Amino acid sequence: MKRFYNVTLTHILYAVKIIKLNAIDSTNSYLINLAKNEVLEDQTIVLANKQISGRGQQGAAWQSIPQQSLTFSIFNRFYGLSVSDISSIAFATSLGVQKALKKLLIPKVQIKWPNDIMSQSKKVAGILIENQVKQGKIVSSVIGIGLNVNEEHFNNLPQATSMRLTTGVKYNLDEVLHEVSEAVFSELKSLGTNSFSELKMSYEANLFRKETISVFETPNKTRFNGKIKGVTNTGELIIENEEEVLNTYQLKKIKLLF
Repeated sequence: MKRFYNVTLTHILYAVKIIKLNAIDSTNSYLINLAKNEVLEDQTIVLANKQISGRGQQGAAWQSIPQQSLTFSIFNRFYGLSVSDISSIAFATSLGVQKALKKLLIPKVQIKWPNDIMSQSKKVAGILIENQVKQGKIVSSVIGIGLNVNEEHFNNLPQATSMRLTTGVKYNLDEVLHEVSEAVFSELKSLGTNSFSELKMSYEANLFRKETISVFETPNKTRFNGKIKGVTNTGELIIENEEEVLNTYQLKKIKLLF
């Protein structure tokens, strides 16, 4: 059952509609359900102070701390974007978050395939994209972003970090939300007009551990050494194994162990 309360609708930061929730199971689920029942304004944002059942990639839970992290989802409408270009949404979103964090002077920001954001080899943000498709076209996307901002401690999450831990700076959450959402919307707006190949090349150039020998694990727990070489046009990961053979992997079919 969906639980939410203390809903506030407000216009802040800039010309988008922001729905602020005190608590919600999942901002993505809330926004998807909202879109089913009403015509949403493009670039609507749902922001939760507390997310009870946040969802990450591959069904993982996303942990967040009220008043210290950002958990929000954005609604972006598309016009004529083909399903064949669906990977461009992940590329653009990841690059948008990365660019915003670089602007905020977060060090060594990279993209861990498919769309986790790393700083100094630790995870600072996660992205979950859910697309709505009609007659072979992507009509809209709901994009959830969890960003560790001012946390100073993580329980049993040795590979997690926050913006504050990487810089020593305490950030204003509204200002961070503004920078990140504006950068993501800007990247998404360019889809269909800018070159897909250039977008893909930019995404690949910022991949975490690209061209570095790493350990990977398959679903049956088989481990092997390899190098990330890039991604396919459909977003699959390209890995070169020790025999210099290239293989491609879909989401849930490979795990990077570092």
